[in-house]
Amino acid sequence: MSDTGKNRPRGRIMREDAPARFTAFGLAAEAEPVAPGLHIVATPIGNLKDITFRALSTLAAADAIIAEDTRVTRVLLAHYGITTPLLNYHEHNAAQMRPKIMKRLAEGQALALVSDAGTPLVSDPGHKLVDEALARGFRVTAAPGPSAVLTGLVLSGLPMDAFFFGGFLPTKSAARKHRLLELAATPGTLVFFESPQRVADMLADAAEVLGDRPAAVGRELTKMFEEVRRGPLGELAARYAAEGPPKGEIVVIIGGPDRARVAAEASATVDDRLRALLGAHSLKEAVALVTAQTGLPRKEVYARALLLARDQDGE
Repeated sequence: MSDTGKNRPRGRIMREDAPARFTAFGLAAEAEPVAPGLHIVATPIGNLKDITFRALSTLAAADAIIAEDTRVTRVLLAHYGITTPLLNYHEHNAAQMRPKIMKRLAEGQALALVSDAGTPLVSDPGHKLVDEALARGFRVTAAPGPSAVLTGLVLSGLPMDAFFFGGFLPTKSAARKHRLLELAATPGTLVFFESPQRVADMLADAAEVLGDRPAAVGRELTKMFEEVRRGPLGELAARYAAEGPPKGEIVVIIGGPDRARVAAEASATVDDRLRALLGAHSLKEAVALVTAQTGLPRKEVYARALLLARDQDGE
């Protein structure tokens, strides 16, 4: 009888007696062993070459890979000759899978967490998993790499010294405008993910709420048909509305508020701004817009809006 299992760490799943391997650029490489715990591994956002050797080694040496969509991850693993077992973890089964994953970590296993593309935890269900692993005292580490957020920012031509990632905006126009209002005064570049079907409407809503700020739309980043369109929000909205939904993954980058322009426009009275907006917006929306545009305290703007609304009702 073989005694090869006598000195194995408790709970580790040894798929083979031979070291784990992966293949890159036609060459076979031996994966370095990975420590027990949860390894957050960034994977390509499109171009399969955009992956680090550390990521490949971790994926090959792990006891299992936790994937949002195993079909997507299998394409990457097959390309690099990696045979590590997969565990499916997504928003619909997360509550049932987390206890099973915690049990594996408690047994001393090394598990790799990946998303469909890019860096895990960015608009995917992995956040609660990592939170629980940390709360239970398990080792959590990351193998950094591709990110659609940073790639879009780099290609946008817009300032990167300060930025805010807003994920996906609400799908309904009213809710989307409300969220954009909340972000209007954010002192930095705004970054969003968006679906091809909604990008024209989203850009139009952004132009209405934020004004005609400079923006960029990145499509199919790092892939063969990569495209970045740059221009004012209104112009981009009109182009996508005329052409119809584009194909591929979309990242929208919007410039921050122009402080110099806001200061120059401060000479326009609050009352003038409110009168112009109250005809097309609710009182609450008009107050939010003027507050974002002027930087004045909301209570002050709201008080002026109430007086103006009463005057208009009395006419």
